[in-house]
Amino acid sequence: MSHDGAKVRKLLRQQTAIARFGSFALREADLQKVLTEAARVCAEGLGVPYAKVCRYRAAENDLYIEAGHGWKAGVIGTVVCADPTSPQGRAFITGEPSICNDVRKDSNFELPEFYAAHGIVSTVDVVIHVKNDARPYGVLEIDNDRQHDYDQHDIDFLTGFANVLAEAVATSARTATLQNTIEQMKILVRDKDRLLIQKNVLAEELQHRVRNNLQLVYGMLNKQLGDTVDKAGQRGIKAIARRVSTLAQVYDHLLGAEMTRTIDFGSYIKSLCLHLAEIQGAPEGTVTLTCDSEPFIVDLDAATALGIVVTEVVTNSYDHAFPGGKGLIVVSVQSVDSDLSAMTMILRDDGEGFKPQAESKRHGLGLVRRLVEQVGGTASLDSENGTKWTIKIPVSPSAMPDAIVTIAGAGQAAA
Repeated sequence: MSHDGAKVRKLLRQQTAIARFGSFALREADLQKVLTEAARVCAEGLGVPYAKVCRYRAAENDLYIEAGHGWKAGVIGTVVCADPTSPQGRAFITGEPSICNDVRKDSNFELPEFYAAHGIVSTVDVVIHVKNDARPYGVLEIDNDRQHDYDQHDIDFLTGFANVLAEAVATSARTATLQNTIEQMKILVRDKDRLLIQKNVLAEELQHRVRNNLQLVYGMLNKQLGDTVDKAGQRGIKAIARRVSTLAQVYDHLLGAEMTRTIDFGSYIKSLCLHLAEIQGAPEGTVTLTCDSEPFIVDLDAATALGIVVTEVVTNSYDHAFPGGKGLIVVSVQSVDSDLSAMTMILRDDGEGFKPQAESKRHGLGLVRRLVEQVGGTASLDSENGTKWTIKIPVSPSAMPDAIVTIAGAGQAAA
């Protein structure tokens, strides 16, 4: 075999070794395994018994032997100086490959004891440059216990290998950063979930406390009603009591759900009507209240205001619309032309109706209009045949677009 042929075959083996190592490094997530494999492949590629990878440590300003091949126990994990007193340090400081064909003849080196213990004679060091890093990652070194003159091809092999190793180090660093970010995100998610649980517990406790306090106020008002003989005073207390009761119904409806800015208005109205019928306690066969509603999500403020409006209107129908003692009140909440962005609520009684004065604040008109205006709506009244309120109310974008609420019903009531 000619000398040139042997050199070509050696170069081909070295190029193949670099390619195979690159493929391995891209698949392997454990950087320690990648570094150890790098030392092994470099040693075999140059036909030497020893190789090592040294990582620079800025805090200690040294080169830590991270991985190696062929060394006795105790060498991996030791350090060498990151200065010209060691072959690795010389390459690291200059940034250029360092060849020492016989370390015994270089008086500038202060070598660690393991060099002599392994009979190291010649070394070659190349720097591992990681792209975009201010300092090199470290140094790749091969060591031979026989004197050998290394040529430019050997340097090129080690330099190419160090470049592939640098990319593997960078990939590992990016992967570690990504994994750390993922772990931090998991911690944040866990913290968020924990805070949400705490918020929900506090919200539920707040709902219970508010509901209980409203019911307590309602009970106190009823007691005060029993102690009040003045008819006007009784009407005033009754009006306040039913409004407090309506607010309590909101919290009854919210219990068991997260505290949000929206509420299922249809479900709430059904619950409210059942409550109003129970409060009125009309004998069977006299005044009947029915309610039918589709589910509609509306802003909580609007639902609260409309709930008070419905309470006023329905109560007025019970109290004033049926002088004969019999009648029908119907509450219906339906979509407009199958458009869930709007709804029509009809509250109808078949009572006698009344003739309101222009701009009158009596008969509950002022309160209804103020509540509707409070949530940005408009209200109109028709009392020719029974009494019919038509209320148009905007709904927040988070719940739905515009909602049209038509409330028909109500006889005469106190302002």
